[in-house]
Amino acid sequence: MSASAGTAASEIRQVRRPLSFAAEWRRQWGRRRTRVAFALVGALPVILVVAFAFGDRSSGRRSGATARFIDLAQTGSANFTLFTLFVSSQLLLILLAALFCGDPVPAEASWASLRYLLIAPVRRARLLSSKLAVGLTLTALATVVLIGWALLVGGLAYGWSPLTNPLGEDLGWGAYLARLAGAVAYIYVTMLPIAAIAFWIGVRSEAPLASVGGAVLTSIVLSILDQIDALDPWRNAFPGHYANAWQQLITPSPVWDDVIHGVLWALVWTILFVQLGYRRFRRADILS
Repeated sequence: MSASAGTAASEIRQVRRPLSFAAEWRRQWGRRRTRVAFALVGALPVILVVAFAFGDRSSGRRSGATARFIDLAQTGSANFTLFTLFVSSQLLLILLAALFCGDPVPAEASWASLRYLLIAPVRRARLLSSKLAVGLTLTALATVVLIGWALLVGGLAYGWSPLTNPLGEDLGWGAYLARLAGAVAYIYVTMLPIAAIAFWIGVRSEAPLASVGGAVLTSIVLSILDQIDALDPWRNAFPGHYANAWQQLITPSPVWDDVIHGVLWALVWTILFVQLGYRRFRRADILS
């Protein structure tokens, strides 16, 4: 009797925490789209080095923010990493955030396995929380891997010179790495609204492409509207309006005003769409 009771208690403990973070992590990490996404992250710095090898680094000086990064990208690992961060934050990282946070729920629906997960039994809030937490973690991991790999690739390709901006001001490696970590964290926070929008669309749709494509399309449309001066001051509240404020953290004298505004607006939109997603999923009829 004691052995049977022990076995029963073990089985109860095993089902007490269904669809845990670890279990969902294994599910999402084993998917092909995750491996392809991380392969693309790893390939980007190498592709940039190859692309620079075919160009003339002295040709055609540019103006604006692009000049600060592309014209100095081949001067060392620090500048190359900033250029990689600049180009990837425009679309690639946004796409990954939308993919990792918007795809899991509609993917389960498209596989006709979502209702069986809820019968397991798994509470709807727990299912969403597990999938959202893993999606946000994968997004953060992809961002960190990209920057760490870019530092290494840039160092091997162009050496380990410290950061130099067009004004000739250097930033030592100690200060640079601290500022870079702050910039990466800020970019991650500003991507959260797009991840939340993808999450919200995902709980309303059974098509993974709808959630990812809808969130990315929203980001593009908002970026276009953000260029219209007539929308002042309303455009300041758009997700992504302060997306490039991380560049102010890399300067010798950081400016924090836009960074603070960007963080606050990003959190407002993220909380709003995450709550809408939970509300919708709690009331929806799960037929798939």
